[in-house]
Amino acid sequence: MTLTWDMLAWVLVMGVYTGAQNFMAGGGTFIIYPVLLLLGLDPVTASMTAAMGLFPNQISSAHVSRPLAMGLGTLTLRALGVVSLAGGCVGALLLVVTPSSFFTRLVPWLVLFATGVFAWGSLARPSAVVASAADGNGPDKPAQRRLLGVQFLIAVYGGYFAAGIGFLMLAALTISGQPPRAAIATKNVLIVVVTSASFVIFALAARVVWPVAVALAVGALGGSFLGAWLIQRVPNRWLKAYVVLLGVGLSLWLFLR
Repeated sequence: MTLTWDMLAWVLVMGVYTGAQNFMAGGGTFIIYPVLLLLGLDPVTASMTAAMGLFPNQISSAHVSRPLAMGLGTLTLRALGVVSLAGGCVGALLLVVTPSSFFTRLVPWLVLFATGVFAWGSLARPSAVVASAADGNGPDKPAQRRLLGVQFLIAVYGGYFAAGIGFLMLAALTISGQPPRAAIATKNVLIVVVTSASFVIFALAARVVWPVAVALAVGALGGSFLGAWLIQRVPNRWLKAYVVLLGVGLSLWLFLR
C-alpha cells in the first residue's frame, strides 16, 4: 500500500482518540483496528501495527502501576511475569504464521468475544467478581496453580489479539484472591510483559507498517493527556457503554465485509 501524509495525519488524530479512550475506559483497540483496515492494511498487519503503536502507552501505565503490583500468596509477580512472557511469545508467533485469509475469518469472532468480555468487566456489577478477594481468606495452592495456567492462556490470547486482555486478566486475578486495586496494577504490569514479547516478534516479522505505528504512538500518548482531562468531565459508564456498542458494530461489520 502507498501511504500519504493525509493517511498518517488521520492515524495520528485517531490515535489521540484511542489514547483518550484507553485512559478513560479502555477498549481503544476497537477504535483503531477498523481504521487500519480501512487504510488498506490486511487484518494480520493491522493487528501487529496496532499492538506496536499502543505499546508506549502500556509502558507508561505499567510504570505508574508497578509499586502496587503483586503476586498471589507464595506465587510471585516474577512467576506470573515469566508465564505471561511465555504465553505472549506463543500468541505472537501464532499470529506471525497465521495466513491472512484465516485471520480474516477468525477476527470477527475474536472481536465479538472481546466485546463480551469488555461488557462483562465494564458494565456488570463487580461484587460477584471481587467477592473472593474480599472474604479475607488467603489463596490456596490449587488456586495459585489455576491462576498460572489461566494467565498463560490469557497471555497466548493477548499475544495473538490484544482486545479484551485487560478484563480477562483482571477477572482472573480478582477471582483468584487479589484485592481489586492490586489486581488493576498487576494487570497493567503483566500486559506490558505480554506485549513486550509481541513487540520483539512482530518487529522481526517485518510486517509492521512503521510510519503508521509511529503516528499511532504519538497520537495515543497525546490522547492520554486528553483522557486525563476528560475523565473529570465525562461519566465513565457512558464511555464503557459506547465501547460495547462500538465492539458490537465492529463485529457485525467484520462479519459482513
